[in-house]
Amino acid sequence: MTIRLFDAPFRRIPPAALARWAKIPPAVASDVMDRAGAMRGAMAPVRPGMTLCAQARTVKTMVADNGPIHAAMDVLEVGDALAIDAGGYDDQAVFGGLLAQRAIHVGCAGVVVDGAVRDAAELREFGLPVFSHAIVPSGPHKGFGGEIDGEIACSGCVIRPGDLLLGDDDGVVVVPLARADALLAKAEAKLASEADIVKRMKAGERLSDLSGVPAPIIAPSGGEGR
Repeated sequence: MTIRLFDAPFRRIPPAALARWAKIPPAVASDVMDRAGAMRGAMAPVRPGMTLCAQARTVKTMVADNGPIHAAMDVLEVGDALAIDAGGYDDQAVFGGLLAQRAIHVGCAGVVVDGAVRDAAELREFGLPVFSHAIVPSGPHKGFGGEIDGEIACSGCVIRPGDLLLGDDDGVVVVPLARADALLAKAEAKLASEADIVKRMKAGERLSDLSGVPAPIIAPSGGEGR
């Protein structure tokens, strides 16, 4: 087994900025990236209510092999999240209860798996934010190796070390580190705009008008206009 650890230093987002990002729903982050950055619809938390806001460390592993994930736990810094490219394979888990306990011990902020996890009851009890495509009892093997801190493809998104992962009941969104500062201001502005829309709707305005949706054209009944 060969596991390559890339030397990939990245800029750490200041705690104050991370605290602001923690108030941004993944959906809003995707909106301000022109509806981009969202992982596939299968990506979901193992328990409703789990949230994630942390910078990513990455793992690429062969299908059903979790050896590199074990190795990655030994190089994580407190507050890092782990993004795992497990090939999108849903029939064998690469993450479960033992790894979750190790992740908690080293201060991991959460785990995102492009693949399957197991020991769901334990994961829900531990409270570590874990997002995956599937839950299955069949476990992994170890032997083929992989990579840590390289560029990966995870559930339809490119992730590089240091990119920001935002997760909630909707799923997971990836915010590129290079754009995080500018996007934070845009996301906060969008949240404020949405709050204003809600206020105006409660005052009697129509959402269709506020959203710029034109009124429907009155068409005659029958075949014409249908």
